[in-house]
Amino acid sequence: MLLSVLDQSTIVTGRAPGASIRESLALAKHAEALGYHRYWVAEHHNSDSQAGTAPEILIAAIAATTQRIRVGSAGVMLPHYAALKVAEQFRVLEAIAPGRIDLGLGRAPGSDGLTAYALNPNAGNAADMFPSQIRDLMAWSAGTPLGDTHPFRAVRAQPTGETTPEIWILGSSDYGAQVAAHFGLPYCFAHFITSGRGAEQAMDVYRASYKPSARHPEPYAALCVWAVAADNEAAAERLFASRALWRLGRDTGVFAPLPSPEEAAAYPYTDTERAKIDRDRARAIHGTGAEVARRLRALADDLGVREMAVLSTVHDPVARRRSYTLLAEAFGLKGGGLGAGDAARMAAE
Repeated sequence: MLLSVLDQSTIVTGRAPGASIRESLALAKHAEALGYHRYWVAEHHNSDSQAGTAPEILIAAIAATTQRIRVGSAGVMLPHYAALKVAEQFRVLEAIAPGRIDLGLGRAPGSDGLTAYALNPNAGNAADMFPSQIRDLMAWSAGTPLGDTHPFRAVRAQPTGETTPEIWILGSSDYGAQVAAHFGLPYCFAHFITSGRGAEQAMDVYRASYKPSARHPEPYAALCVWAVAADNEAAAERLFASRALWRLGRDTGVFAPLPSPEEAAAYPYTDTERAKIDRDRARAIHGTGAEVARRLRALADDLGVREMAVLSTVHDPVARRRSYTLLAEAFGLKGGGLGAGDAARMAAE
């Protein structure tokens, strides 16, 4: 199984949001040194919880300061933008790091409704255009014709080149699975958003309705999973407590900076809140590196996926890097890098 990283550039208490971007750059280099397969960055807007508002800029910085690891978005929220502009951005990224760029696409706003309208005045019906945007984006990214009757058939996305970004569809429901299957694209299910609910059904829909494409003759499925590893169970529980407290706020619509373990320990929880955290703890993947690796492998086997992208929201950047180090050791990572299509072909051989 391939192991990758999802990074939301989480804002934490006690540090300015800009520090989260710089920590993302440092973590990407660390992940490459450990042998992770790809490094994905997220897109959120108008949030006190995540600083990653412009994944295309962060990808450029990471791609320019790494050599091997694949770098991409998880994802670009396509309804906010014109497909041509996204294609141009990722064609530039592909020129910076040929053969290493992933373009993960999502339909959700990654923000509130007002912010969605601030980004795109046509936000009311933009989500309905998602499939046609993907069609056009695939053609512009690959440099293939849009069609003789397409109004923009004379428009090309520069810079063209010998390699093209690898396009993914990301989602947390059957809809994304259907879109990925229709276009013959890799699909990643956002397990960390749903706590796994609907994952099995989405994977079944994806595989059952998959239409082979030239780049991806077989379906290729991955999961984005929240997980944290530490040197012992007590340390892992301490790291989990930060996210558990943050989720209490998130579930009431409050997207605040991630609290520290000390803030989580001092918080005056109600009985109802403690009961909710107990439920979250039972589902959350945290523990020693060996235990987290065991649970990730079991989850991958259950859902039949070939790759996991691990999201670790940790207040202390040193502890976060340690978490990814422990996972790399538990999985025996040794470097190297393949695109989803290459990995799928190798798995079939």
